[in-house]
Amino acid sequence: MTVFAQALHAALYGLPADQEALPPALDALLQATHIVTTPEQETAVLKLVAEQLRNAAEIIQRYQYRAQWDRFPADVAEQLADAHDNAQHIALALDRVAPAFSHRPATDTTPSAKAAQGRSAAAPAPAPHPPASRRL
Repeated sequence: MTVFAQALHAALYGLPADQEALPPALDALLQATHIVTTPEQETAVLKLVAEQLRNAAEIIQRYQYRAQWDRFPADVAEQLADAHDNAQHIALALDRVAPAFSHRPATDTTPSAKAAQGRSAAAPAPAPHPPASRRL
């Protein structure tokens, strides 16, 4: 809240915005991934990342509107719109998968399960999806 008040105060009175005041929330979440120890904490981190992505999507959308308003080249607004959509899509995906970290399936330790696990570990990883085409 303080950051918002400082930015508003700076905007109203023409003062320079304090760059140090920008919140490093994702930095803190990144650090948290190294120290969380319980499945519930892992789920909470993913949920917080999803929330931060929704906030990022809103920020990106504001810049998209600004680019349109200030008549930036059309591809700038289009790329921002794509980034907005992608951020929302990732946030939804994280919402869907986060609970899995709290409710992990029990591992099967039977010999046939271990053999199947060994075979799947040796299988090549599926090819990644090609990146979305970008309009330049």
